Amino acid sequence: MAVYEHDVLVVGGGLAGMRAAIAAQQLGADVAMVSKVHPVRSHSNAAQGGINGPGVGEDGGPWEEHAYETTKASDYLGDQDAITILAQEGGREVLQAEHWGVVFSRKPDGHLAVRRFGGMGKARTFFVGAITGQAILHVLYEQLMHPARFQAMRMYEEWFVTSLIVVDGQCRGCVALNIRTGELHAITAKATIICTGGLGRVYEPSTNALICTGDGIAQAYRAGAPIMDMEMVQIHPTSLKGSGVLITEGARGEGAYLLNKDGERFMTKYAPNMMELASRDVVTRAEQTEIDEGRGVDGCVFLDLRHLGEQLIKERLEEIYEIARDLVNVDLTKELLPILPGVHYIMGGIKTDIDGLTPLPGLYSAGEAACVSVHGANRVGANSLLDTLVFGRRAAEHAVPWLRDQKFARVPDSVVEDDRRMIRGILDRSQNGDRVAKIRRDMGTSMSANVGIFRSPDKLNQQVQNLTELRARYDAVGIDDKGCVFNTDLLFHIELGCMLDCAEMITRSAIERTESRGAHTRLDYPERNDAEWLKHIVLTRQQDGSEKMSYLPVTITEWQPQERKY
Repeated sequence: MAVYEHDVLVVGGGLAGMRAAIAAQQLGADVAMVSKVHPVRSHSNAAQGGINGPGVGEDGGPWEEHAYETTKASDYLGDQDAITILAQEGGREVLQAEHWGVVFSRKPDGHLAVRRFGGMGKARTFFVGAITGQAILHVLYEQLMHPARFQAMRMYEEWFVTSLIVVDGQCRGCVALNIRTGELHAITAKATIICTGGLGRVYEPSTNALICTGDGIAQAYRAGAPIMDMEMVQIHPTSLKGSGVLITEGARGEGAYLLNKDGERFMTKYAPNMMELASRDVVTRAEQTEIDEGRGVDGCVFLDLRHLGEQLIKERLEEIYEIARDLVNVDLTKELLPILPGVHYIMGGIKTDIDGLTPLPGLYSAGEAACVSVHGANRVGANSLLDTLVFGRRAAEHAVPWLRDQKFARVPDSVVEDDRRMIRGILDRSQNGDRVAKIRRDMGTSMSANVGIFRSPDKLNQQVQNLTELRARYDAVGIDDKGCVFNTDLLFHIELGCMLDCAEMITRSAIERTESRGAHTRLDYPERNDAEWLKHIVLTRQQDGSEKMSYLPVTITEWQPQERKY
């Protein structure tokens, strides 16, 4: 067993992790990044439609407008101090990305082009066609690989973090599995920043990559860090029939319509002012209502881009044009695209303050793994990329000055031995006829059925029972591959344990919140209840293994809760 030491350890290679690593390097820290995949294969690639740019010229608009619209879309569960920071500092992050080399789409006069996203009163979203996340991700990776600037950074590429190291009540790094060799090592750090993204694959179908398994959230929970707002799971209005692949909100931002089986533009009934560009939770519920009431086709409604014209579609929405053609044999310039709601994003996560710091000393988090909370009960489209850049940078800028007074702690051998025993237990377990993939599929489909768009006591209680049975199956299931090198069977098994932890937290929190707010819709409590539920639900694992549920007030600085109308 080797022990590696770094000032800052960034766990996760997506946009939040890269932005944190760049900022920490610029402040002179010894930085390392650990990622279970090659960084440019991170799920940040999947962000298609754009990044909001409050304060970027006339098109970005005043930051106050963006902050208000974000607060409103959050159904007033977002913390307004964090939302203000997102809006005030977001514009400079967009411009920094452009200066580093992100080739944003432009107007004929050369200015940056914008499109309008859901929940926004005007077009303020900057974009690179329909590959915005991919474009930013590659540019940030180029910055990290710049030989004159970042030659000292250590990249633990294709290493899988199995647990966080906590010594004397402080996070001291992690235990990680070198996937290429099968060896476990301790990577110690004065500050650890969790940027592992979301948990979309807890549900099926999902717009998320297969790697989005909630590892960082589950590991932080096991280490004793509080987890907040886990009941708030965003279901995107437009995922592709069959595969669940995301169809960017940018399509509706460019003017696409939603139609039911009768050819009716049904959003006129649900959001007569903003139509298809109402907030995501409003559009998703409208679609599901149309489907449930028999006005869908084979469980879907349709996205209509035909009136946009071939030139615009191929210039600004080329990626989804190719997705539709390749996956469902639909020509968007001539045909309707079958779409349905799909799980997309977790608003909850590791509880942090506005600097990314968790209540567990030495542990920070940023991006989708974190809950600041800027998204509250419903995230605005194009705020996810902004979140990763703003709070990834802020986490590093707080961590580096703090760690200068810290010293490396001796890590007991037991922390690695505990994980080695866990892995040996999985490898030694004989096959019993069940499969990790089957358990994972049963978990995902049952979560979608019972803790999805519309929730009820019967379904939620049924899911508690389902998860108890799934956990028992997980504890008994073995794997085929008993080797060390690139044992994906083993990785999938460990990931499933993290997913079950997250599924249980989502379900417990969903049972607790007896109201409807944003993405959280209870059939037995159809109204928002500010008197009792204008607060966050926090779950914390105690040292004895029990769980404490507590509450935190929502931070309100300027905008008092009002009825949302679109």
